[in-house]
Amino acid sequence: MNVTRWPAEAIWEAVFAVLPGFSVEVLPEIDSTNSELMRRARAGQCEPVLLVAERQTAGRGRLGRDWQSDTQGDGGTLTFSLGLPLQPADWSGLSLAVGLSVVQSLHPELQLKWPNDVWWQGRKLAGILIETASAGTQRYAVIGVGINITPRKGDGLRTPPAALQELLPEVDAPEVLHRVIAPLVQAVLTFATEGFAPLRSAYQARDLLAGQAVVCTDGTQGTAMGVDTSGVLLVDTGAGTVRINSAEVSVRPAPAPPLNPS
Repeated sequence: MNVTRWPAEAIWEAVFAVLPGFSVEVLPEIDSTNSELMRRARAGQCEPVLLVAERQTAGRGRLGRDWQSDTQGDGGTLTFSLGLPLQPADWSGLSLAVGLSVVQSLHPELQLKWPNDVWWQGRKLAGILIETASAGTQRYAVIGVGINITPRKGDGLRTPPAALQELLPEVDAPEVLHRVIAPLVQAVLTFATEGFAPLRSAYQARDLLAGQAVVCTDGTQGTAMGVDTSGVLLVDTGAGTVRINSAEVSVRPAPAPPLNPS
């Protein structure tokens, strides 16, 4: 079996100057990188860290969905969590800032499906899960990212999966990790001081839902009209614009209307 060589030292060298105390850990197997960093934070371990898992046995996505991952074999995925103390004035839009950083590091054709997915050609390529824990007088943010590297089967998945190797055939999980982490850390630190507003135009250039008919789980239906300066989704219902918060709903493109019989 091939041993994966992770660029831990190179990533550390690229990050530690802007994130003092930063460390990199690679584990062969764990239930969930997010769960592990949340456990540590609740136990008072709140240092900045990148935790990479070669295999997750109980990975989690948004709204409690499963996210299984394994860097080996035909279903290769990259799973990591970045944990760090964070004190933004407004947490709104953090998942959008993370997603934007990821796609900007990888490929210009990738799009963002509000609030936390990366899509390509109508299929999901990556997902983001952000959680926070109290750490004394501050908050500890855990930013989990899962990226499909090699093609995988879509059995049992709500959305067909895409894989980065369809766009970049030569990349592997370690290379993708190296590409993504330093810009991601910088993006998160910049977000903490400047918020989402400066990123709005760049996000909207990648916005998958803009102009599409959408259905929200709270019953709202209408046309997605982009996001505001805090990252809230704007939906034109025909009777007015509704602001959708990422903590309240899941959004999917509405089904096409049936064809009229000839």
